[in-house]
Amino acid sequence: QVQVVESGGGLVQAGGSLRLSCAASGSTISIGVMGWYRQAPGKQRELVASILPDDKRNYADSVKGRFTISRDNAKNTVYLQMSSLKPEDTAVYYCKAVSRAGTIIAWGQGTQVTVSS
Repeated sequence: QVQVVESGGGLVQAGGSLRLSCAASGSTISIGVMGWYRQAPGKQRELVASILPDDKRNYADSVKGRFTISRDNAKNTVYLQMSSLKPEDTAVYYCKAVSRAGTIIAWGQGTQVTVSS
């Protein structure tokens, strides 16, 4: 079993930066893709960025060039460095772990990011 816990959210002014962390525990050897998602009030949860075991990364068009996903395998942690933040980035950010077989094995509880204008 795998658990993931997010941290690093908060309140920041537009143009500022935040770094989110997602720490995995448990049977972490089973983890394949790790992803960051976000959900704003009244909107569907959407993919922000994902990182594969071979370090291939994917980003939503809305965050390309501003957000960077990375992973530290020794710490079983995935990071989301967010820069040039905009008010429309305001959302609850969730971490998701997917097994190497492609099944969802864990969602985090979410961390709030609020960007003021």
